[in-house]
Amino acid sequence: MAANPSFDIVSKVDRQEIDNALRQTEKELSTRFDFRGTGAEISWAGEEAVTLQAETEERVKAALEVFKEKLVKRNISLKALDAGEPRSSGKTYKIDGKIIQGIDAEKAKAISKKIRDEGPKGVQAQIQGDQLRVTGKKKDDLQAVIALLKQEDFGVALQFTNYR
Repeated sequence: MAANPSFDIVSKVDRQEIDNALRQTEKELSTRFDFRGTGAEISWAGEEAVTLQAETEERVKAALEVFKEKLVKRNISLKALDAGEPRSSGKTYKIDGKIIQGIDAEKAKAISKKIRDEGPKGVQAQIQGDQLRVTGKKKDDLQAVIALLKQEDFGVALQFTNYR
């Protein structure tokens, strides 16, 4: 007999797509008239972080908006970007942004509780590291769970993978 239908709930972003968005932002900051002479730039700050900087707080915020725009165009949820507040660093202003990967334990518990409380009977969710595995007897039940989770905002970008 076949195993019960299941799917995984993950929160992952394609690093290549983020890199493409960063490169496009870099290009736009260097060519747009309103960013000329403001020292506006964006760069990677390690594996999962970006840094934006400009000479004024207003310009660094505008550069962040350009980056967000590029992420949205590449179908990357803004929930995957955790951008800090502009801070003064010498003569420039900087914004540090983190790329959020995986579902932390607290959010995983909240998602699991939501499925238990409001999902169809017979559907179970197990936490497996930074993702959840949802199993049920019927595929219709799993689709109902996906619809339920799409309505709720858990503060992370959720993707549903390995649907079988």
